[in-house]
Order: sequence, then structure tokens, then C-alpha cells
Amino acid sequence: MQTRVEDLPLSSAPAARAESGTEFRILGAISFSHLLNDMIQSLILAIYPVLKSDFSLSFGQIGLITLTYQLTASLLQPAVGMITDKKPMPYSLPVGMGFSLCGLLLLAVAPNFPVLLAAAALVGTGSSVFHPESSRVARMASGGRHGLAQSLFQVGGNAGASLGPLLAAWIIVPHGRGSVAWFSLAALLAIVVLLQVSRWYGTHHAVRGKAKARHASAVVLTRAKVAWSLLILGLLIFSKYFYLASLSSYFTFYLIHKFGVSVQNAQAHLFVFLFAVAAGSLFGGPIGDRVGRKWVIWASILGVAPFTLLLPHASLFWTGVLTVIIGLILSSAFSAILVYAQELIPGRVGMISGLFFGFAFGMGGIGAAVLGHIADARGIEYVYGLCAYLPLIGVITVFLPSLDGPRVAARAKA
Repeated sequence: MQTRVEDLPLSSAPAARAESGTEFRILGAISFSHLLNDMIQSLILAIYPVLKSDFSLSFGQIGLITLTYQLTASLLQPAVGMITDKKPMPYSLPVGMGFSLCGLLLLAVAPNFPVLLAAAALVGTGSSVFHPESSRVARMASGGRHGLAQSLFQVGGNAGASLGPLLAAWIIVPHGRGSVAWFSLAALLAIVVLLQVSRWYGTHHAVRGKAKARHASAVVLTRAKVAWSLLILGLLIFSKYFYLASLSSYFTFYLIHKFGVSVQNAQAHLFVFLFAVAAGSLFGGPIGDRVGRKWVIWASILGVAPFTLLLPHASLFWTGVLTVIIGLILSSAFSAILVYAQELIPGRVGMISGLFFGFAFGMGGIGAAVLGHIADARGIEYVYGLCAYLPLIGVITVFLPSLDGPRVAARAKA
């Protein structure tokens, strides 16, 4: 006989309702906040040509800015996730956005390179607080459709990242670095939205805990198998974000150097690539819910290799076409990787989210710094010839265990 929510004890009914439906209102709010958060972050990358001109920076120094931002964004995230797994902090979301607001204002008035690094560190700190908790909110609001929820959350962030270059071309390049301060209004809007999300989070975290406890035994793997799987996922994150660092940090310089385009034209190309990344991120999670996350990871990382290998040899037109294809395919991986990792270690959503967001940002930062030094030594075109081989690492996906079998078995026993 089918059990209805109304037939459950009062203590169980809220949890059942929480799992029975997807809270699209909350997912929309957290995705919009992610859009604003990542738009603010992407401004740092988008105004690199302006910063390079204002401060006479080398490619190595450009990479150091990215490294500073990415490391502060990455090192704190696992710690934030571990703490909030044990003690939920709903209002940490607007507090984190406050750090980003301060970083933006400092970036607009920075008088020298060390202050630029401090501004980047503040924005990174805000990101380190925002991502683990907002990812937890997305999972809480998923109604069991975890891949869909993470994809909706991710598409907001990637859409915001794609807007940075476009807004930089329209506003910051014509009016100068001081116009960055206007974007503090976006941070203030995000704080208002996140205050509403935090109220919802505060009233639902107990329900989340009950739901988590019921599903903690959905996947059963040995510790060695879990550790091996996490290592493989880490290598896949390395290949994805090292490659993305070559495009997000240096694509404008590559286009200017190789094809002689203007700064605005180069930033428009970067916007198109980042928009493709945003669009592609929408599909990985829902497809993974249906066909299995391992297959999405496999197709996304390894499947992009033919296009990355062609990119260094393409004309300007085909460079634009190839970067759109690369963005669409490669971006579908992260939601699948994140949900796969959450299913490997049930009940540690914050820690896993912080670890993987942090590791992704860290790899992006290290990649930007390393590739910047390579560009100074060997030239920017050499960087793209070298990075073209990174997606071949995706072949190791074959060693990941399939979680669909254990999950189906657990449902059959329920």
C-alpha cells in the first residue's frame, strides 16, 4: 500500500514534503545570487588588459593576481563546508557577499600591485564562503533531483562569469578602472536576495538533516574505493580547470596577439565562450540524473579533446566556433562530478562542495600562474598548443565505479 504524506507522523511529514517537490523559487534565487557573485569575480579576469596597462604588469604578475584570488577562494572552502556540516550558518551567505563587496571597492581605487592582490584576496574570501553553503541550499531545495538542482545553480554562476567580459568592454574599458565601483550595486542586490534565502535555509535545515540520514546508506563502497574515486575526480578537475585557465585568463591576449583584434573585440569573443560554458552547464546535471553521472563525466572531459587539439591551428572564425563547442561540452562535467562526489560520501554535502569548488578554483589559480610564466618564456601561442592535450586525461574516467547499480539496489530494498 502506498504511504501518503498525510499518513506519516507529524515529525516526518515536513521531511517527506521537502523531498517530494523541487523548490524552484529557492533554486532561482540561489542561481541568481550565483550569477551576481560570479559576475563580480569575473570582472577581475575581464579587466586584465586594463590592469596590465595601468600597472605595466607582466604575464607572470597577471597570473599571480589569479593565483591570489583562486587560492583564497579555494583554501577556505573545505573548512567552511566542514564547519557548516556540523553547525549550519544560514546567514553566512550575505556575510560572504560582503567580503566581495569590499574587494570590489578596493579594486576600483587600488594604487599599486600589492593592493590589487589584497582586493583579489577579499573577492576570493567572499567566494569561499558563498559556494559551499549555496551548493548545500541547492541540494536542500532539489526535491531529490540533485543533478538538476546543481545544474541550475551552476548555470547562474557561469552566466554571471560570461557577463564580466561584456560589461568590462562596455563600461570599464571606456571609463577606466574606477568604474568598477559601480558593480558594488550588484553585490548589494545579492546581499538582499541572500538574506531571503538565508531565512528559508534557517527554517529548513532540520528537515534536510532528516532527509540526509534516510539516504546515507544509498551507496556503499569501501574506503579505498572512495579514496581512489576521489583521486580520479581530482585529476579530472585538474585537466578541466587548467584548460579553462588558459581561456579565461589569456584568451583575450591570444586573440590580440595572433589575430590583431581590439581589446573590445577580444572581450566579446571571451563573452561568447563563457556564455557557451553557462549554457553547457545546464545540461550535465539533468542528463546525469537520467543516464548516470559517470557517462556525462566521460563525454564531457574526453569528448572535448578533438576540438581543443584543433583550436591552436584555427583561423579567427573557426577559433570562435571551436571555443563555443569546447565551452558547451566541457562545462557539463562539473555538476555531474560534484553530485557524483556527494553520493560517494553521503551526509558531507558542505565538505564535498567546499573541497571540489575549492580544488577547482585552486587548479584554475595555479594553472593561470604556471601558464602565465610559460607565456612569458615561450609565447602565448605555445600555451594553447600545450593545453590542447589536457582533456585526454579524461580517459581515466573508465576507472570510476558506477554508482547507479548500488543506488538502484538500495531503492529495491527500501
